[in-house]
Amino acid sequence: MSRSHRISVIAGDGIGLETVPAAIACLDVIADRHDLRLEWEELPWGTDHFRRHGRMMPTDGLERITGTDAIFLGAVGDPEIPDAETLWGLLIPIRREFDQYINLRPARSLPGVPSVLARDVPIDLVIVRENTEGEYSSVGGRQGSGDHEIAIQSAVFSRRGVARVAGFAARLARSRTGHLTSASKGNGIIHTMPFWDEVVAEAVDGVEVRTVLVDALAAALVLHPDRFDVIVASNLLGDILSDLASAVTGSIGVAPSANLNPERRLPSMFEPVHGTAPDIAGQGLANPTGQIWSGALMLEHLGHPEAAAHLTRAFEHALASGTRTRDLGGTATTSEFTAAVIAGIAATESERAA
Repeated sequence: MSRSHRISVIAGDGIGLETVPAAIACLDVIADRHDLRLEWEELPWGTDHFRRHGRMMPTDGLERITGTDAIFLGAVGDPEIPDAETLWGLLIPIRREFDQYINLRPARSLPGVPSVLARDVPIDLVIVRENTEGEYSSVGGRQGSGDHEIAIQSAVFSRRGVARVAGFAARLARSRTGHLTSASKGNGIIHTMPFWDEVVAEAVDGVEVRTVLVDALAAALVLHPDRFDVIVASNLLGDILSDLASAVTGSIGVAPSANLNPERRLPSMFEPVHGTAPDIAGQGLANPTGQIWSGALMLEHLGHPEAAAHLTRAFEHALASGTRTRDLGGTATTSEFTAAVIAGIAATESERAA
């Protein structure tokens, strides 16, 4: 596996402009410790680019990042610009052009981060979200006007699309505890959800899958999150459930995600789950944990599991030592937490050798 990687960096908007540099600082130290070379290619795309050019990225933007090994994204969005412009102008085209059909979202208890639940049980689950079709389709439109205006949105589920995400989830479940749950709404959505259930059941070879209606599943993630291991879900249901799962662990600010092209034919993208948080942007209050953890997922995908594990231990060490940002009940600034993680890299060096 190559020891040198070119990475496209899109810090984006809001707190992404703070958390991305923080994570890169930590990744650079880890790279040095593990004899890696990370070449960062910063791309100033986002809502500022939209205001100047009427686009979230240049017309040749996708071509410019095709040859890189990975994409490191901060956050995208601005209260003054419709989300349909920001997401469909940058994030979604990248996911689809590079066939990043797996959206991997771990959610687990972290040291020093109390759960928001009264019953603070250890949580360690992964949501595997279908990432390129499903409910997030562009098929549909609006017709008519006034009281007779209607909006039609068509969800698109293909047998290939459902089978490959279910197969990935099954393989992941086999590598963990073997427990796989599929989110559904087959009792209310008459065509696509029964199709989802059928194809998932066919695709999860060697793993027993438990299909749970999404409303019951949402309740169970609050009442008994410790009972779940791997959850596979459609684009929309996975998006919602992963935010819920992250929140019950203590804060959505710690949650990472990976947009994967598992075959590695095209670059994958790594980003935190949180948004741009315009209410605290530019104040040095942002929690960079989700961005740093996304960086660890990136290292693992690039073939460096030891470096990924070392970086994970480092931010866990910082949290366990009591260094926490405001969203976790602490007082640390973004830079203070970043410094604690960098110190944690040295402090956990001996665990690497062990």
